[in-house]
Amino acid sequence: MPDLTQLALYVAAAFLLAVTPGPGIFYVAARTLAGGRAEGIASSFGTGLGGMVHVLAGSLGVSAIVLASAELFAVLKLIGAVYLVWLGFRTLQSARRDAATVLKGGTVAPPVGARRAFREGVLVEALNPKTAAFFLAFIPQFVDPSAGHIALQFVVLGFVSVALNTLADIVVAFAASGIREGAAARPGLVRRLREASGGAMIALGVGLALAKRPAT
Repeated sequence: MPDLTQLALYVAAAFLLAVTPGPGIFYVAARTLAGGRAEGIASSFGTGLGGMVHVLAGSLGVSAIVLASAELFAVLKLIGAVYLVWLGFRTLQSARRDAATVLKGGTVAPPVGARRAFREGVLVEALNPKTAAFFLAFIPQFVDPSAGHIALQFVVLGFVSVALNTLADIVVAFAASGIREGAAARPGLVRRLREASGGAMIALGVGLALAKRPAT
């Protein structure tokens, strides 16, 4: 493993990256605004597990193979993009349908639930090749070749980064849920927040679809 100084530098860098607003934070915020705190926290753990998929793939060399192939990179990013856009459209439709139901005096459908939000979070992150590119660019800078066990070092450092990202996402989920609960007495505002969250997911999907393969 890296010495304590290098490890401290890694943790500091990983922390700064974790709290920097990015696609993961925006996705968790959107999921929370759409379905509440439980869904937001579940999606945080889901994206964390999806991130570990990339860490393990990177340690085994699978990510490098995907990034080296223009075809594999394109297929993975398009699947991830379509999935995000589909989630966004589903959120938009649900917000409008529930608003119409309330106006008619009916009962709205329950949120998708924490279990489903967790599964969706896993897929959203695991299908994002940009995450693989990030880990392959960031982690090797702190791996100590002289210490041996390169793959194990990669996994441990990757786990630290994923854990920090997940903690940051959970904080965002609590903050977003506070905004959602504060708007609970205003159905029109709740609808707009849910529509905005759906639009954010669609925008993330479009951004992923337009992502270019990193130079190798």
